[in-house]
Amino acid sequence: MNGYKKLGRNSAHRKSMLRNLVTDLLREGRITTTQMRAKETGRKAEKLITLAKKGDLHSRRQVLEYVYDEDVVTKLFDEIAPGYEDRNGGYTRILKLGPRDGDNAEVVYLELV
Repeated sequence: MNGYKKLGRNSAHRKSMLRNLVTDLLREGRITTTQMRAKETGRKAEKLITLAKKGDLHSRRQVLEYVYDEDVVTKLFDEIAPGYEDRNGGYTRILKLGPRDGDNAEVVYLELV
């Protein structure tokens, strides 16, 4: 296995979509998406939160490579990451909502715990 899902997109579109989903998740705290997208987004978000828990300049620059919105990065380092200091992973949760009308895809909430 490659370690990731292709999600029916080429690599540039997939990377862009996941960046936008992660940015929205960190900004809003909860997003609605399909189950497969939520699983990939959760993986990326958890890695960024783990980086933010370190709190040093190198970690901030690594997060800024992935998340382009500086306000979201500031929120991640100042508000979100300190809340998870005593937690060793498992920062996101998936709640199933049911099938979507039209294509019957499984729709879920992805939220920060």
